[in-house]
Amino acid sequence: MNKQSFFNGLVRNIIIVGFVSLFTDLSSQMVFPVVPLFLLSLGASAWVVGLVEGAAETTASLLKVFSGYWSDKIKRRKPFVFAGYSLSAITKPLFAFAQAWPFVLFFRVVERVGKGIRDAPRDAIIAESVDVSVRGKAYGFQRAMDGIGSFSGAIIAVILLPLFGYRDLFLIAFFPGIIAVLFILLIKEKRGQNIPVKRSSAPFRVSMKRLPRNLQIFIIVSTVFACANFGYAFLILKAKNIGLSDNTALLLYALFYIVYTFFTIPAGMLSDKIGRKPVLIAGYVLFAATAVCLLFTSQLYMLIFVFILYGIFFGIIDGVQRAFVVDLAPSDLKGTALGTFHAATGLIALPAGFIAGLLWDKFSPQATFLFALGLAICSLLMFSFVKNTKHSK
Repeated sequence: MNKQSFFNGLVRNIIIVGFVSLFTDLSSQMVFPVVPLFLLSLGASAWVVGLVEGAAETTASLLKVFSGYWSDKIKRRKPFVFAGYSLSAITKPLFAFAQAWPFVLFFRVVERVGKGIRDAPRDAIIAESVDVSVRGKAYGFQRAMDGIGSFSGAIIAVILLPLFGYRDLFLIAFFPGIIAVLFILLIKEKRGQNIPVKRSSAPFRVSMKRLPRNLQIFIIVSTVFACANFGYAFLILKAKNIGLSDNTALLLYALFYIVYTFFTIPAGMLSDKIGRKPVLIAGYVLFAATAVCLLFTSQLYMLIFVFILYGIFFGIIDGVQRAFVVDLAPSDLKGTALGTFHAATGLIALPAGFIAGLLWDKFSPQATFLFALGLAICSLLMFSFVKNTKHSK
């Protein structure tokens, strides 16, 4: 594929949003993969790690549905995007001042408030900036730029952590976050997006009922699967569990994001050609395979394979899920649909993370991964009820 055909359809807004994601995740991944290790250094156990990560994602997802809904109501996306990224940027240095795990929990939740404010309106900007025929590629490009920032941040963390320690590393992470905020000023919303519209008489609480039934089913399936998805924190815990150093765990995390970045654009483009459903099913199967491998992993070489497999899985589903939600949503409810999807899948993160950590502490790491495998299989069976519809306008 030549350069011109690759960038075909990726308009100015998509490129800018990509750089916003790159610098934000460079900042974030200097902090977030280190947080489980930082918590362990403060004397926390696996259930605390699960609680912190679950509470963070749940907070973000709760706010996504509100920000998506209100960005649909006022026909403005950019103010939400700017406010959300700004809050995240100024919160990351605060981790440096945490003296016990409850402070880490508080700062992690506040930072995710910013993510909750920005994500659904940002995803709606992506949908509204490109032609429907390249929607999957557009989301794939944004997630790939996100991934480039992520593995770059993790590698920087590997280099700087031995030199500066946890707290100074958190302070340094502030600077790429501010660069991301400056890029947001260059985004241009579509003409007419800032024209106020007549307030809908439908209250917010019924917005889920206004979504098509097929989309509702997909959100339910995605929520069950989100309960299975133990996330990178437990991969890092697994690395520590088999005796690896902090730096080795961070290098494996960087490997995961390199693989993720490599696969996310091709996955989006493939979903544009063959439909979202078969691509997502393939991702779910790979996650189930990852859980199976983790049941028997006790050596570094096997863990390397697991991180690669998890990277392929995440690269396949991350952008494609968002594109599928937009495909299934009415044209005037893209923000609401994305927000509802993020809220539903994120609300489950708190109990899921707590259960995964509790199983780890009270029984064994294998119990955590068996739990994930069982829910992943349930999700695959439920996916048969979701129709692979054509693109929406």
